[in-house]
Amino acid sequence: MELLPLLLACSLLFAVAAPARDITSVCASQIRDFPHRNSSGLHLILHHPQSPCSPAPLPSDLPFSTVLTLDDARAAHLASRLATTNNAPPRRPTSLRKKAAGGRFDDSLATVPLSPGASIGVGNYITQLGLGTPATSYAMVVDTGSSLTWLQCSPCVVSCHRQAGPLYDPRASSTYATVPCSASQCDELQAATLNPSACSVSNVCIYQASYGDSSFSVGYLSTDTVSFGSSRFPGFYYGCGQDNEGLFGRSAGLIGLARNKLSLLSQLAPSLGDSFSYCLPTSASTGYLTIGSYNPGQYSYTPMASSSLDDSLYFVTLSGMSVAGSPLAVSPSEYSSLPTIIDSGTVITRLPASMYSVLSKAVAAAMGGAARAPAFSILDTCFVGQVSKLRVPTVGGACQPWAARR
Repeated sequence: MELLPLLLACSLLFAVAAPARDITSVCASQIRDFPHRNSSGLHLILHHPQSPCSPAPLPSDLPFSTVLTLDDARAAHLASRLATTNNAPPRRPTSLRKKAAGGRFDDSLATVPLSPGASIGVGNYITQLGLGTPATSYAMVVDTGSSLTWLQCSPCVVSCHRQAGPLYDPRASSTYATVPCSASQCDELQAATLNPSACSVSNVCIYQASYGDSSFSVGYLSTDTVSFGSSRFPGFYYGCGQDNEGLFGRSAGLIGLARNKLSLLSQLAPSLGDSFSYCLPTSASTGYLTIGSYNPGQYSYTPMASSSLDDSLYFVTLSGMSVAGSPLAVSPSEYSSLPTIIDSGTVITRLPASMYSVLSKAVAAAMGGAARAPAFSILDTCFVGQVSKLRVPTVGGACQPWAARR
């Protein structure tokens, strides 16, 4: 099975330096009305990972080659999730144990295995989430390819990566509770994280969220009150991370938006409804994530497709592509025979080799004889010159309209 992910995320663009006073003014104006809840749903601000307004920005000197390498790891894992056979490497053990007095290990925590999951990469967008009573706000990665929401928790028994702002301290929240191993939510971790749950000797459910780039988070499945602005939702299930290592930037953790019972969307659905939308920002703007009701008269639609290969990802049916207004010479059966993934955390759109070859040749022909440049990392359709002076064709894609599927 080949992978055809259609990505709606914008490529990472590096922000132009600006005086600190100007940045502060711009950022304040961008977030003035967020987050808020009204008749059209709950609205959260989204930050580009390279935006100077992001509460957890990536390093400004991050090489673009690194962006592409990590992006390739994420796309490779998405492909493996759609493979009919699982050739994943053996699970790598990790330990949630701390040394007690006298140098002995505290066995109240468990040793759990890890298997690779979706690569986090560096293409993810950032929003703010409030947790606990009283609520504290945390900068979180937003990911439509993951289900479980988790964040780093004090005392970080094993390891925590550097994050913007303080760690979440469950002892400071009057509404915090751990989840016992007998709870149904503990059993649901297998589907949510692609890893089995574990159980401590004190009967606390342990989650394991691992990612294709070797990043991972392991900790206690917990509940607390989650909040966005003045909107509060008690009894939210999430991971309280005690061993968090890898490429998470300076975020406190991750918000899972995939199609799973433990995702943020599913847990808020009884209060807000089953729909969500997002508008992705550039490095010079802000976007939004809206959860809840919508006005159907304002939008055009394509139906969500499904795939038995992975029922937690979001799919649509691609029906055509064009270059400079001319349709590609690709048969309709090639489009309809493959699932098309929409993934918020992937930077570069991927196509099957045969389809990509047709697209690459069409783009080169439309470039008006521009001189070719050597390939750069995973990108091989490259040209010499300034963008403003090159005749770059518009590449378009179409999805199956709503009326075509009943």
